[in-house]
Amino acid sequence: MVSLNHRVLPANAATESLAKHQPCADAIKPKHKAGYPLPHGAETAARAPYPQAPQPRPNPPDSPRGRSEQYPPPGPAQARQRGSGRRGRQTAGLPGRAPWQHAPPLPAAPAVATPLACCFPVQAVRVSRRQAWQVVPAPSLPPHRKAELLVPRPPLCPRPGAVAMLRGAAAARRCGPGAVPGGWKAAARRCCSAARRREWVPPTGWHSGIVAYNSRSRSKEPLVLAAEGVATWYSCGPTVYDQAHLGHACSYVRFDIIRRIMTRFFGIEVVMVMGITDIDDKIIRKANEMNISPVALARIYEEDFKQDMAALKVLPPTVYMRVTDSIPQIIAFIKTVIASGQAYATSQGNVYFDVKSWGRRYGVLTTVYPDTQDEAVDTDKRHGKDFALWKAAKPQEIFWTSPWGKGRPGWHIECSTISSAVFGKQLDIHTGGIDLAFPHHENEIAQCEAYHQCEQWGNYFLHSGHLHVKGSQEKMSKSLKNYISIKDFLEKFSSDQFRMFCLRSRYSSAVEFSGETMDDAKHHLQAISSFVRDASAYIKGQLVCDPVREDILWERLANTKVTVKAAFADDFDTSRAVAAIMDLVHHGNRQLKAVTKDAGSPRSSVLYGTIISYIEGFFNALGMSFGERQVAVGGGSSAVLSSVIEELVRFRMAVRHYALALPEAAAQGAAGTQGQEHQQKDERQRLMQERKPLLEACDSLRGHLAAFGIHIQDRAATSTWELLEGGQVEQQPGKKS
Repeated sequence: MVSLNHRVLPANAATESLAKHQPCADAIKPKHKAGYPLPHGAETAARAPYPQAPQPRPNPPDSPRGRSEQYPPPGPAQARQRGSGRRGRQTAGLPGRAPWQHAPPLPAAPAVATPLACCFPVQAVRVSRRQAWQVVPAPSLPPHRKAELLVPRPPLCPRPGAVAMLRGAAAARRCGPGAVPGGWKAAARRCCSAARRREWVPPTGWHSGIVAYNSRSRSKEPLVLAAEGVATWYSCGPTVYDQAHLGHACSYVRFDIIRRIMTRFFGIEVVMVMGITDIDDKIIRKANEMNISPVALARIYEEDFKQDMAALKVLPPTVYMRVTDSIPQIIAFIKTVIASGQAYATSQGNVYFDVKSWGRRYGVLTTVYPDTQDEAVDTDKRHGKDFALWKAAKPQEIFWTSPWGKGRPGWHIECSTISSAVFGKQLDIHTGGIDLAFPHHENEIAQCEAYHQCEQWGNYFLHSGHLHVKGSQEKMSKSLKNYISIKDFLEKFSSDQFRMFCLRSRYSSAVEFSGETMDDAKHHLQAISSFVRDASAYIKGQLVCDPVREDILWERLANTKVTVKAAFADDFDTSRAVAAIMDLVHHGNRQLKAVTKDAGSPRSSVLYGTIISYIEGFFNALGMSFGERQVAVGGGSSAVLSSVIEELVRFRMAVRHYALALPEAAAQGAAGTQGQEHQQKDERQRLMQERKPLLEACDSLRGHLAAFGIHIQDRAATSTWELLEGGQVEQQPGKKS
């Protein structure tokens, strides 16, 4: 009998289980290239030289077996090594055991396995949580009958199911009865299924310098592209049956930011394809309600979606591709999957993907168990988990002719066909909302790998987090009737404000939409705009300040650039990058201390010009804009408007200066007698009282223009203005003239 973690198994079962863990030649050789993170526990193995296989040693002369292959007895140093540690005491340093009864030490790297040429009982002992099992001779046998075998587990073990089963059972038993759903057997089965899941294989190619969280490996991985400086990217597009809402906008804006980061900060050209689902159950239902054709309905909302994305400053993909334009390719794709044995057609005209035939290869992104018992289903599917590739047409429903009859494509096959038609079997990046990971993306992977007969389709899957409404744990969606359309949102807020809202959190995290979170985004934008205005006024000589500590700000600027690049390289961490920019703005504002008189100190115009250029370049690269350059973005009409506002502000400034000016006689009265000074003071007060309506009119004009997005700021010698995006701004409180 063999004892494994206190479970007793027959010797032949233990031998078979251990043989499954025998590392093959490919598993022993390290395949990791420079720059890739090694699997857990493999660092030492990759650095150490391969150990030589132990040489056979003859048995004693009186042995009835004669000469047999076995390890030599360990020396004292090896015994000390095994005897150290809590678990090591299980196999070494025990009283009453001879030296040859101790297991040999585990080498630093995978060893060459020795065949188990024996048919007598052995004992398996776990020496360390991170190390493998060792088979040592049972103490009840004579010394010359002992056989020893080392069975190391490589970092990426091809068949770790048996050990995972034992781990799951032990964990479930430790939790006690009822603590694990389904009992310890179900927990063990789940552990075993997870262990059977295919390991993500790092692709070969060009290192981009970015580390991104990959839903396929469930960890951060170096982003390696197949072609140097080029990323192939497929994005799941909308199902166009209604207006897009803010939940859609959050996902598309976040991935637009990532695309801009890759292009502008890392020099990567992105080839993006977006699929448009223009035939679907929801489209057919909505078209019947409106009494129009599904194709016409889809075209209306497709154009509406594109307009919304343009209003949010989302870059269009390299190419849009509609499902209805790809029907012949979809039919050919399904034929190939059927021929490979992973799909089947039914007598009712439906075609399904056979999930059970895909076995352990299904369940890459999520923990799905094809071998578990299906629930009873009243359909023509073989198994409950099978999904449709082709749907038979219902009466009065739009259809296309196929080898299986009249029908239309299933949802998952659309994206698989479109992406394969453009990129083939090599795709770098696949993106979508986290709600698409299962079943949509999981089924895409199964279909494409069955079609291309490849081991890994889609090297990196990036998923964006949900947008939640404040006080709700549910995502924003049309089905829950808790959504805000993009058009309604843009009536109250600007696209820059929403983009700052998205920048303030990681793309993969869930984010809460509320008035408070939007106020936070607006306050960040206002702080940056205010700094840009003040710095511009300082450069023009309109703002007089104390001498600036240039060495401090130059160092801050250099550190900010390093921090921003490191944050973007770390899974596109926009929140950390924005925090670094705000820190630079804070220190830049601290140096801009206005004074009433110019002491003639040297100015730092070049420094502040460099800071403004970097900050504006940062936000322009991410799809935002600041400063006076916003004014001239609307063509000729905006240029005329800019000239009109400029003249109006100049006239207001002249009126304001006249109202605040001190008459010549009053100015020269300082050298006169006390009576003259009192008389001149009364005269000043009288003049100020007379000119007070002029100052009030200047303040009133400033307030009225602010309602239209024109912000005027009065300074000591001049007045500046800017046209804020959206035309809806809050009037900032300030001192009246």
